[in-house]
Amino acid sequence: MDPSSVKPEISITRKGTVRIREGHPWVFRGEIVGTPAAQPGDTVRVLDDTGRFIGQAHYSSSSLIAMRMLSRTGEGIDFATRIAAAQTLRDLVVSNTDAYRLVHAEGDFLPGLIIDRYADCFTVQALDQGMDRALPKITEALERLYSPRAIVARNDAFVRTLEQLPRETKMLSGHLDAPVPVQMNGLAMEADLLHGQKTGVFLDQRENYEAASRYAKGRTLDMFTCTGGFAMHLAKRADTVEAVDSSAPALLTARRNAAANGITNIAFREADAFDLLASYVSSRRIFDTVVLDPPAFAKSRNQIDAAIRAYKEINMRGLRLLGTGGILVTNSCSHHVDEATLLGVLADAAIDAGKTLRILERRTQAQDHPILLSVPETMYLKCVIAQVC
Repeated sequence: MDPSSVKPEISITRKGTVRIREGHPWVFRGEIVGTPAAQPGDTVRVLDDTGRFIGQAHYSSSSLIAMRMLSRTGEGIDFATRIAAAQTLRDLVVSNTDAYRLVHAEGDFLPGLIIDRYADCFTVQALDQGMDRALPKITEALERLYSPRAIVARNDAFVRTLEQLPRETKMLSGHLDAPVPVQMNGLAMEADLLHGQKTGVFLDQRENYEAASRYAKGRTLDMFTCTGGFAMHLAKRADTVEAVDSSAPALLTARRNAAANGITNIAFREADAFDLLASYVSSRRIFDTVVLDPPAFAKSRNQIDAAIRAYKEINMRGLRLLGTGGILVTNSCSHHVDEATLLGVLADAAIDAGKTLRILERRTQAQDHPILLSVPETMYLKCVIAQVC
């Protein structure tokens, strides 16, 4: 047997064993027994607290999450097979779009790996040492399954710093020198895979865009519009839409997106959301629909309290701009602020704004971002559509 093919073995504590047997794929560093004889990114054999083999995992030498389970068997990992299985789910739940999440990390049993599809191009995020080492195999699998025009590594996420990996964007395959045109819910959009926010477009809001558009009416305010996803969908029913963001490059893309679809009732404005909302409240502006889709205010547990204050403030200001019958579409992509907390914050904001709210819909991320019941971390996006009574 080739010594290089022998996988290191790592034993874990009873606590770690229980979590793995309950279906969660993470082993924390404090749950490892002894000093691992493994290198960063190794695929290792995991032994439970009795010494029995319970599966294979990627090992991280630096992160608090020391191992992420890949399988419960001793067989090798075939990325093409896993990606093909993920595509089967997308064929079931994705329609009227050629831009969607193909692999949602733990939600598709490929922890630490994100793959987004944009027409004939793909972006890949390797969020741990193991997936980073596996990038050549992942690229090979995508090329074999799809023959893509380009594959971009969007490895600029902060979590890579915790893995002692460089934050970078680079081409893995093919060539790309311009944004990629895509279709979403019947609308033409462009996705900047090299420089855009997230991996090019906010794919997780795709279904929420359509849900919100069912309630849009009259004068609409879309805060944190980014590249105009909510604004363009709401413009189909609203009389006018004011779409606000602090990023000039994002607004430039949003204007191009609106023009490509012949949408003329959106006014784009560069401004700080908190300052603008405060000024509109002071001047007693009234809208019929308000959308709030801020960036994550809590990226770690120690930011939860500050995030709650920020969510309350922004929702209170948004509610003060709505009259009776007005529609609020409010969002949080902070995993550490769960739905119950967000609803509590919204209730407090309504009280302070002197409003009574009726919940019309409670939503989460699009179905191409699958949620596993045994892995609560796979759910992060909350969307609440409410009406002022």
